[in-house]
Amino acid sequence: MSEIERLRSQLKRLSLHMMAQIFEEEALKASKSEMSYTAFLARLVDEEVAAKIDRSVSARIAKARLPVLRTLEEFDFAFQPSLAPARLRELAELGFLERAENILFVGRPGVGKTHLSIALALRACQARKRVLFVQAMDLLESLLAADATRGLGKLIETLGRLDLLVVDECHNLMPSPFGEDSDLCRMVRLLAPRFEHRLFLSATPHNGHTR
Repeated sequence: MSEIERLRSQLKRLSLHMMAQIFEEEALKASKSEMSYTAFLARLVDEEVAAKIDRSVSARIAKARLPVLRTLEEFDFAFQPSLAPARLRELAELGFLERAENILFVGRPGVGKTHLSIALALRACQARKRVLFVQAMDLLESLLAADATRGLGKLIETLGRLDLLVVDECHNLMPSPFGEDSDLCRMVRLLAPRFEHRLFLSATPHNGHTR
């Protein structure tokens, strides 16, 4: 085994895969440019760190279960002139997590609530936050199934470890005028104590409700 092969093998054993991939080419560049040993090593380490961050973000996006990838830059604010771009850009800074604020998008069908929810969830993933995007009915079914199998506490605990929970299409969250809350309303009452500043809802008003 040559020295290069041995070094590449050792780097892989240390899980320094990017360094193993580029060190030979970078060594040639460093030799030609008379780069110092320290600068050469720093270059390899920078590339390895960047690659690990990329892999971490990709893993978080996969775990977030985003239905599609949507960005804030892709959103057509001309289509929704009532929305303030500056306000959405502020939300994209994720300060609401630090300020312990929940977010609720309310609007008629087709106005972009899901697009914006996904875009902000994606920003949170890129900030290396633990995120889950879920449809309200899917989450409700999971909670009911867990309750039936006496696993509700474990599921709530798992959800509680998230940095951000995005619940899309919460159409039936308004308390019932007849004194009995819907299953979805009870779901939010159950989750809210665990997500004092990490719950992000989108909803379409209906049945006469405007908020």
